[in-house]
Amino acid sequence: MTLFDEVSNVLKQYSGGSKPDPATIGQHFDQVAQAAPQGAVADGLSSAFRSDQTPAFGTLVSNLFRQSNGEQKAGVLNHLIASLGPGYLSHMFGGRAMANLPGGARTITSEQAESVSPELVEQIATHAEKADPSIVGKASAFYAQHPTLVKTLGGAALSIILAKVAERQRAA
Repeated sequence: MTLFDEVSNVLKQYSGGSKPDPATIGQHFDQVAQAAPQGAVADGLSSAFRSDQTPAFGTLVSNLFRQSNGEQKAGVLNHLIASLGPGYLSHMFGGRAMANLPGGARTITSEQAESVSPELVEQIATHAEKADPSIVGKASAFYAQHPTLVKTLGGAALSIILAKVAERQRAA
């Protein structure tokens, strides 16, 4: 049996509304994340971010941020800030961050990101989603590159992601 066949068999469990064993969802996600195109995982993650079966986008991003390393924290913060515009960076840190950025750069470093609280990230993500709904897709594409981190979202979100990947596979 090929890897594609194994993944296809796993995804069948997530199509049609069947309820897979919660104990195996993480393992299934690992299999699919390794075999599926990153875009498929990103689409699934976007569905989880927008689902009424999971917490709000800002809460989920905050949870992921809490589990992230400095580089990942900086990456998502820079995506969020880009969706809000350059003026938001100085607003976010009360102007302090702008003074610390060398050469007038407009990005957050991993060191700076480490000092940002998950609660502030939740506020930023919530505001960013309202200001630019496309941020959900951008954040999904970013986090699809970090499947181990995505697993920290838990079974409900992973089930939604796997169901979306299964739907996409059926349509192909």
